[in-house]
Amino acid sequence: MENEFIPKIGITIGDVNGIGPEVLLKALATGRVNKICIPIIYGSGKHLSKYKHFVDQAQWQYTGINDPKTALQKNSNLINCLKGEYFEMELGTSDKKAGELAFNSLEKAVADLKEGLIDALVTAPISKDNIQSENFKFPGHTEYLAAAYDKKDVLMFMISEGLRVGVVTGHIPLEEVKSKLSKEIITSKLNIMIESLKIDFGIKKPKIAVLGLNPHAGENGLLGKEEKEIIEPVLEKFKNKGELVFGPFPTDGFFANGQFKNYDGILAMYHDQGLTPFKLLAFETGVNFTAGLMGIRTSPDHGTGYNIAGKNEADPTSMLHAIYAAVDISKTRNEYIELEKNSIKHQKIDIDSLRKEKH
Repeated sequence: MENEFIPKIGITIGDVNGIGPEVLLKALATGRVNKICIPIIYGSGKHLSKYKHFVDQAQWQYTGINDPKTALQKNSNLINCLKGEYFEMELGTSDKKAGELAFNSLEKAVADLKEGLIDALVTAPISKDNIQSENFKFPGHTEYLAAAYDKKDVLMFMISEGLRVGVVTGHIPLEEVKSKLSKEIITSKLNIMIESLKIDFGIKKPKIAVLGLNPHAGENGLLGKEEKEIIEPVLEKFKNKGELVFGPFPTDGFFANGQFKNYDGILAMYHDQGLTPFKLLAFETGVNFTAGLMGIRTSPDHGTGYNIAGKNEADPTSMLHAIYAAVDISKTRNEYIELEKNSIKHQKIDIDSLRKEKH
């Protein structure tokens, strides 16, 4: 197709002692990825060349490049992010050198994403422990990316076919959730979700469900006051603006009776409240998407998987879906931007016509 938009998708290597390299290699080996995008790996060719023999991908080859501009769709393009000498992998263990490589890969990929050299980023799992350093003092990818883009707030948005769940509070202890909830933060998360559903998923008038904090959504104040005092006033303001925002719903019944199927997005109050039902319903196809950034970032819905690293047991489905999601969101955003440009162009033409008529 003439002038078809083929996005460049950066993929970080993650922790080489985990299953990140395995799911990456298996995803690329399917042949599906290169049909829809230009894949660019940020990592270490030496480590991947050794890892491929552990997971029956000996035929896999890569092309080393220095700049995303030279990447080709038919290749598995790789930008080397290994600083210093090669180090031996210790599969299934947490190693500081692996953490340094994971960070170097992430840092370079994010820099290219911000420069517009790649259209989206897919991040393989990292160890939130061994990646910590003077340059990385964050609970995870989401917080790092927010800081990189100088964003005060972003949304951890778990997505799959027919199910999208965002969380108000992310990687914090459960005992801190109540004190972190406020009208301001719920408002911010809802605004990000609504905008993302429109721009990233092409839903013109999204319908959103908001979950309560307490059992039975507070039981009209009997089991907690957060619903009445914090959540409901926010929802009322959104409704008054014409937004399709509903709730607060009790979490158990909402998912058990299938109500979630009636909504484009669901906002949970805390991490496990949203991610537990999400992973039960969409574990193999689930994707973690960071909404609210100028750049697009997705990741598989699983961790480093140290217990099965190098055993050829890891399923690449979630990695594939993370890549698919990055491609789809890139294309949807591109279409949205083009439509906005055309809209502005037509508006200018109309204004000029009116001016001529007046004279």
